[in-house]
Amino acid sequence: MKRQIAVLSAVVAGVLLTGCKPDAALKKSEALDGGTKATPATLPTGSPVDPATAGAVTGVVTFSGKQPERLQIDMSQDPVCSMTGGENEAEQYVVHGGKLANVYVYVKSGPAAAMHAAPSGPLMPVVLDQKGCRYTPHVVAVMRGGAVEFRNSDSTMHNIHTMPTVVGNEVIDVSQGPKGAPQVRRFDNAEVMMPVRCNNHPWMNAFINISATPFFAVTAADGSFTLSGLPAGEYTLGFAHEKMGEKTAQVTVTAHGMAKAGVAFSAAK
Repeated sequence: MKRQIAVLSAVVAGVLLTGCKPDAALKKSEALDGGTKATPATLPTGSPVDPATAGAVTGVVTFSGKQPERLQIDMSQDPVCSMTGGENEAEQYVVHGGKLANVYVYVKSGPAAAMHAAPSGPLMPVVLDQKGCRYTPHVVAVMRGGAVEFRNSDSTMHNIHTMPTVVGNEVIDVSQGPKGAPQVRRFDNAEVMMPVRCNNHPWMNAFINISATPFFAVTAADGSFTLSGLPAGEYTLGFAHEKMGEKTAQVTVTAHGMAKAGVAFSAAK
């Protein structure tokens, strides 16, 4: 019995150090442990929005029809994940009371004052953590020129692998040791729903969105979103979901006004 316990302890200890990557990946991770300092990005060129002319858009994204079942994820290939990750459900469809979370909302087109607007403050990195052997949050968004700070809060090795489709957005493929130092990467070109994967754990996935303007959001658990500080004018908003594609909505923003917009998604049959 003592021998069995010792063997199990050795296996767990090995996973804590290496996840499911070979020694070469561990060495690569150790080389990255210095991390990258999370500093504000250089502000994109543009003009600030005059608050006297600005309004906002708010709304809710809904889901119609039968909600797809959220499947339980088997994390047993990594003992650390199975022991510390708890229950893990697929996040492709997160619906509560007919409201859809994890939808990226952004300005596709609008007045020149919006399309060339500068952000109102420093572009601090958005945090994408690896916690409980899942990416948290599942969907994030930044403005072009902004950055994502990748963290590993787990006691196992993870991997950050981005798969951009827009030229100019670099492919990131780096390993992070257990509770390793954060890694910060900047994104300079607009892109919708860039996949992020962990090569170590195939169930782990997330999405990064890069907006051309400072006006964007990701819907909350109740499907809600708000875009603030928009110059007055006519807009086309994009609503992107990882599985159901993208929808658009037209909206008119007035100075100091609060416009309403939203779309409804449904799963393909």
